Amino acid sequence: MADILIAIVLGLVEGITEWLPISSTGHMILVEEFLHMSQSEEFMEMFRVVIQLGAIMAVVVLYFHKLNPFSPRKTAKQKRLTMNLWMKIIVSCIPAGVIGILFDDLLDKYLYNYVVVALMLIVYGIFFILIEKRNERARPRITKLSALPYSTGFYIGLFQVLALVPGTSRSGATILGGLLLGASRAVAAEFTFYLAIPVMCGASALKLFKFGFDYTGMEVFILLIGCLVAFFVSIFAIKFLMSYIKKHDFKPFGYYRIVLGVLVLLYFIVWG
Repeated sequence: MADILIAIVLGLVEGITEWLPISSTGHMILVEEFLHMSQSEEFMEMFRVVIQLGAIMAVVVLYFHKLNPFSPRKTAKQKRLTMNLWMKIIVSCIPAGVIGILFDDLLDKYLYNYVVVALMLIVYGIFFILIEKRNERARPRITKLSALPYSTGFYIGLFQVLALVPGTSRSGATILGGLLLGASRAVAAEFTFYLAIPVMCGASALKLFKFGFDYTGMEVFILLIGCLVAFFVSIFAIKFLMSYIKKHDFKPFGYYRIVLGVLVLLYFIVWG
């Protein structure tokens, strides 16, 4: 029962922090410092990644019509634009996919620690504040997703590679990249949601393959609970973010990241 409750808490954390640019990994590390499952470390390493599938399904459900190139409600032109969007998504995911497959074990071994997470929280928090201050004097060049060039999509994909470092935040890195490259907040955020689908599905498949498929009934149940909670919470988190950025910028998330990063460092220095 304790493991199930912890899975629910981790699902809540994942559902909120996967889409807000505040690092789901950083929050997971904090939560797991206080709440420990009785499962093996191998299972937990897999759980932290696969739970993201629940969050990804929220994007699929919310944007199914927009992402479906075969919808009978779309005109021929709209279907072509949707296929074009998917091609941009695939091109943008190539860098993170290649680097992730080649260096997955090394990244887990050497970078999954509180120092790296805390520093990345702080560094990217500062970047968010600086970039938004710069944008106060500039107008975005790309205000529609259909106007996003392939080259810009690929460069955003390069920023996504940075998110392989724990504490960076995948959504944070790609949103920052989009803003730097001239995209509006709405375009950068929405494209970030779409990029998550192939990247996180691939990462989950890789972790499942490495863990194997010999699960106990409890492990399956814990994984399903975590994914379901992450799914439903993600629905609200995505809607909140898209509503929020219509009138606000990302500076508050930057300040939050800096405060959280400092707290993580202090906690582990004093009590770690």
